[in-house]
Amino acid sequence: MKLLVVAPGTGARWVREGLLAFRRAPMAFFSLFMIFMAAMALVAALPLVGVPLAVALGPASTLAIMVASETVAQPGAAIPLLRPGQPTPPLSARVFMAALGAVREKARSLAIMGALYAVAVLLIGALASLLVGDPMADAINSDGTFKADVVRSGAFQGAMVLRMLIYVPVALAFWHAPALLHWHGVPPVKALFFSFVTCVRNIGAMLVFILCWTGVALLVSLVLAMVGSLLASVAGPLGAGVMVGGTFLLSAMFFASAWFSFRDCFQAD
Repeated sequence: MKLLVVAPGTGARWVREGLLAFRRAPMAFFSLFMIFMAAMALVAALPLVGVPLAVALGPASTLAIMVASETVAQPGAAIPLLRPGQPTPPLSARVFMAALGAVREKARSLAIMGALYAVAVLLIGALASLLVGDPMADAINSDGTFKADVVRSGAFQGAMVLRMLIYVPVALAFWHAPALLHWHGVPPVKALFFSFVTCVRNIGAMLVFILCWTGVALLVSLVLAMVGSLLASVAGPLGAGVMVGGTFLLSAMFFASAWFSFRDCFQAD
């Protein structure tokens, strides 16, 4: 396996290819994303161990959507759950079969990586709380809504940015790691190391990727806010539903582009 260095502009291409892949099978990507979100929500409801277990599902959900992207981009890719001689199912069915088959095939390694991810996230969260506190503690009303004056304050926004920066090393270590488990058979700890090193070596492309996605997110958020406000004035709760659904849809689009960054940054020997 070779670690490749790509031009910074490649990050914009990853975004474009991810959006095109999503457009080819939008309901498959969205449904797959929501299945894992629902699983995380159910697991998180368990007492004591629920939240860490829900966080531990992160690498599995990432791999599932990355495999879905490969299935859409490369229709001839092997599908683990498809028996020899069985007729080729429609694209949406192939996406689900490939994604869930990959998670089942690498379940043990993904469990180890998930445990590492849960520990890393919890430790980083504790460190961030020690350094900058928990800005969300004073930003939410008793009814679950946000306090507009707190959210708009410089202190709140600065604390949120600092917490995101503290999380960056963890994000880089786990960005390619599930894919390295699946496509190159790299053990979990080594996968984290190679992922981090590759992301750092391709930091220009990663920054362009994040900047492009930030632009897409801002544009989509603006549209959702306009549509949500219009629907809220007419149909009440429907406006909030559109906002939440649109956010989940945007998240599914984002993860659909992850496989393309992996494809261009690693090459089999």
